[in-house]
Amino acid sequence: MPAIEVVDRARVAERLAASVRDAGALALSMFQTPIKTWTKAGASPVSEADIAVDRLLRQRLTGEGDGFAWLSEESADDPARLSARNVWIVDPIDGTRAFLAGLPDWSVSAALVENGRPVVACLCAPATGELFAAIAGKGATRNGAAIATTAGATLAQARITGPKGLLERFAAVAPPLVVMPRVRSLALRFARVAQGACDIAFAGDDSHDWDLAAADLLVHEAGGAMTEFAGGAVTYNRAAPRHGMLVAAGRDRHAAVVDLLRERGIAPS
Repeated sequence: MPAIEVVDRARVAERLAASVRDAGALALSMFQTPIKTWTKAGASPVSEADIAVDRLLRQRLTGEGDGFAWLSEESADDPARLSARNVWIVDPIDGTRAFLAGLPDWSVSAALVENGRPVVACLCAPATGELFAAIAGKGATRNGAAIATTAGATLAQARITGPKGLLERFAAVAPPLVVMPRVRSLALRFARVAQGACDIAFAGDDSHDWDLAAADLLVHEAGGAMTEFAGGAVTYNRAAPRHGMLVAAGRDRHAAVVDLLRERGIAPS
C-alpha cells in the first residue's frame, strides 16, 4: 500500500477526531452508571463500556475500505497486521480502573501507525472535556489550541509523575523534584507532558502499543521526546506489542533525564 500523503493524513485526522470524539461521548454516557464488568487475562478489569467503545471505533475507522489493519486492547489480535504498512492502534478506555472507580483520569486513545511509528493521533479525556490531536510534522493541539512541552534542561523542582517505585528510584539520584499525582491513564499521563502541565513522566515495564501510540505522537509534535529509558525510540506494530520502562519530557530535559538514568545505572547503557 502506498504511503499516505500529507493531504491524506489531514483527511484521516478529521475522521479520527470525529470518531474519537463520538467514542468519548459514548464512554461518558456510561461513566458512573451501573455497567457489567469482568476480569480478563492478567487480572485486568474490562467493562461493557470498553467493548462498546471498541466496537464504535472499529466501525468508524475501518469502514471506509482503506485497508488499514487493526490493533486494539479489546479486540482479538490479527497477525495480518504485522505485514501491514498502516495500522490503527486503539485503546477504547485507557485507565479502565479509574473509569470504573468514577475518577476522571481515563481517556480514549487512537493513532494511525505507518511503518512502526504514529503519524496521526487523537486522545479524548471525556470527563475533563479535552481533545488532543496531532499529525506528524504539523504540531499538536488541545481543544484546537497549540500545545508545547516545557522548555529547559534543569531537573531541580521539575514536576514529575509515574509509578511510585520508579519515582523513588529516580528521586534518590536526582535534584529535589515536585512529585505530582499519578495519572491513571498512561496515555493521558504523557499527554500532560505534551501540554506542559507536567515536566517529566515515567511508565513502568508493562505498557503496550495501545497505551502509547497516540501519546507518543502528541509528545513529539509538542516539542518533546518519549523513549525507552536508554533513549531508543518506541517501535509499534511488532509481534509482541509490549514495552519496557519509558520516559517523556521536553527534548532538552528528556536528554538530561536519560543521561542521569544511564550514569546512575537505572537504565541500560
